[in-house]
Amino acid sequence: MAHDHGHTPAAWAGSIIAFIGFCVAGAFMVMDNPIGFWAGAIVIAAGGVIGGVMRAAGMGQKPKRQILVNES
Repeated sequence: MAHDHGHTPAAWAGSIIAFIGFCVAGAFMVMDNPIGFWAGAIVIAAGGVIGGVMRAAGMGQKPKRQILVNES
């Protein structure tokens, strides 16, 4: 059975954007700059939104089909 593990443009884009936001938020947290930290947190949330929008546009993993078995 093959597993795709989400190797799609939507997954890559969302993950990379969220990672950049994590790095920004972490750097500004160490520098004790709350505005920069919250800007990084917004970028993290934007990564999730952008990944979801790209998935809705057809660039994500296709839903798996369920095979219904009649047990009668």
